[in-house]
Amino acid sequence: MGLGTLLVVLFSDPMVGVLSSLGNRLHIPPFYVSFILAPIVSNGSEVIAAYAYAAKKTEKTMTISVATLVGSSAMNNTFCLGIFLFLVGAQKLKWVFTAETLSILMVEVAILVIIFLCRRTQKFYVAIIIGLLFPLSI
Repeated sequence: MGLGTLLVVLFSDPMVGVLSSLGNRLHIPPFYVSFILAPIVSNGSEVIAAYAYAAKKTEKTMTISVATLVGSSAMNNTFCLGIFLFLVGAQKLKWVFTAETLSILMVEVAILVIIFLCRRTQKFYVAIIIGLLFPLSI
């Protein structure tokens, strides 16, 4: 775990630099770079694994694919929100992110409810519903 943390520390700053440079060169606003491009890049392994499962086109592998993506996004959102809240408290920062935080939490709760309701097998419409929840969190 220590090695993984060290690798993240070493490679996170260059990745931020590359994404910032890419956004500047393509004239993409920083908001879209940070909320759309960065999560896709940082979760690249999960996206590739989910695509590999989905390419097999069986009910079981599609369910694994969606579960992989939902699990990684819920874990990342919860982890980042926890770090964010810790920093706000530790640094005594002014709290001006109530709407953003609540929208993320509501989307996470909605996804949990959807997953629990479709516990056995996740159908294509479930993936569409989950995908449509993303813009609500922005």
